[in-house]
Formats: sequence, structure tokens, C-alpha cells
Amino acid sequence: MADEATASSTQQPRPASGRRRGAALEHAILRAAMEELAEHGYAGMTMERVARRAGTNKNAIYRRWPTRAALGIAAYGQFAVIHAQVPDTGSLRGDALELLRRANGTYSSPVGGILRALLAGARDDPELLAQLQERTADAGSDIWLTILARAVSRGELRPEALHPRVATVAVVLLRDEFITRGHPSAPDEVLVEIIDEVYLPLLHGRGPAC
Repeated sequence: MADEATASSTQQPRPASGRRRGAALEHAILRAAMEELAEHGYAGMTMERVARRAGTNKNAIYRRWPTRAALGIAAYGQFAVIHAQVPDTGSLRGDALELLRRANGTYSSPVGGILRALLAGARDDPELLAQLQERTADAGSDIWLTILARAVSRGELRPEALHPRVATVAVVLLRDEFITRGHPSAPDEVLVEIIDEVYLPLLHGRGPAC
């Protein structure tokens, strides 16, 4: 009897301390989805499993995210944010290299594992692929534009360098290493090469010819 009760209890949703609503419930669902992605991949993540892990029901999930793809992308977006101040090393090269090193660390973290699971699932799920492309399109352009604006104010760059597509070239190249080459973490010399051989020459070339 005791063994049966124990086995049965493992199938139940996590107990919640009080009824959760709003942001608290959404956070619990997204964390549960992230854990499912990390443990079982996108193919193994179901709304039922996420609901059970989050201690809620499937309807609560569907009201917020109508498809599995939408939930997977939301889970990745929730936990992919780097909670850190914009670097301010005093130079454009130092700031850019620091940002690229942070991105490299994120790709090799559990968040990177979530992204790999989503990319693997996107091969057979056009909706997931489209949402993933949309989610990662700007590659965090705001933080990159911030360090470029500081460089402009210091006289290191011309204002023409302040373009979102130009600003994110370095991290897009790093993401290419991560996605197409299958490396969860790039060697530091690759990061330095991206900054020194591609990114800085591109930025310094923006603007009218002298």
C-alpha cells in the first residue's frame, strides 16, 4: 500500500503554495517547459508534461501559448536574457569582446542546450522554425547599439556605424559557429578573430570615404 501510494504521488502535479495567477503562474509554466526541453528535447516536450511539472492544467497553458512551438520559444526567450549591465571597458574593442564572450558563455550554458533542442525540433516543424528565426533575428541589437553609441561619443566611430544589422554582425557570426559547426563553445581565439578581423574593420569602414 505504502509503495503504491508513493508511486502514485510521483505522477501528480507539483503542489503549489496557494493559487498562482498572472506572472507567477507564467513563470512556473515557462520554467517547467525549459526543464522539459533540457531533459527530453522538443520532440519529448508535451503540454501535458509541462502542465504536470508546473502544477497546473493544460488549459492554463493553451490560454497563454496556443501551440507547442509558441511555448518552446517563450521558454527559451524567458531564460536566454543575460542579466548583466552593458560592459563599459573604455574602448569599443574591449566592450565588443566582452559582449561576445558573454554570448559564448550563454551558448555553452543550459540555455544553449535549450536552443539546441529547439533547433533540432525545427527541422521537422516549420512553425517552430519560423518562430525561432523571428525570436533570434535581432540578436540582442539594443545592447550592441549601446556600445556603438558610446564609441561614437568617444570619437572611435562615425555615426553611420549605428545600424542594427551592422551592430550585431559579431554575435551572428558566433551563432553561425554554434549552429552550423555544432560547437557548444567557441575558443577564445575565434572570438578575437571575429572582433579584430571582421567586426572592427566593418565598423570603421562605415561612413563617407576620407
